Amino acid sequence: MASRVVVALRVKASPLRAFEAFTAEIGQWWKPNSLFAFTPRAPGVLSFDGHERLIETREGGKVFEVGRVSVWEPGVRLVLGWRQATFTPDMATEVEVTFEAVGEEETRVTVSHSGWDSVPTDHLAKHGFPETVFLARHGEWWRALLGAMREYLG
Repeated sequence: MASRVVVALRVKASPLRAFEAFTAEIGQWWKPNSLFAFTPRAPGVLSFDGHERLIETREGGKVFEVGRVSVWEPGVRLVLGWRQATFTPDMATEVEVTFEAVGEEETRVTVSHSGWDSVPTDHLAKHGFPETVFLARHGEWWRALLGAMREYLG
């Protein structure tokens, strides 16, 4: 079974609005975490480069590609690759985000981040944590990120 983190949180927005906030406005609410940084340098601002890829743009304009988008269904689903700069080509994780209406005024945003079994336990990205501890910490980060998005949406 593949290692993955699954986190869900309700936001006060329609599925389409929540998708828009997650994609077009990610740079407004995303909170970098030094434990799970994409590169060893100072964090930049996240954004989607069209419907093609998620990028981090650092001060000075240097761009790091976090991952390519494979599914872009506004208000329904988003799937993209996810990598850190220290990943080798055989290391691949994937993030799937779904947007499900709950009642008339809320959306359940669910993030499933899978593929962590492709990253060795002793890899820098896992900080020496045992697998269960690493996944728990990574889940806490995604929960905090979705909380920041919920606050952003008001």
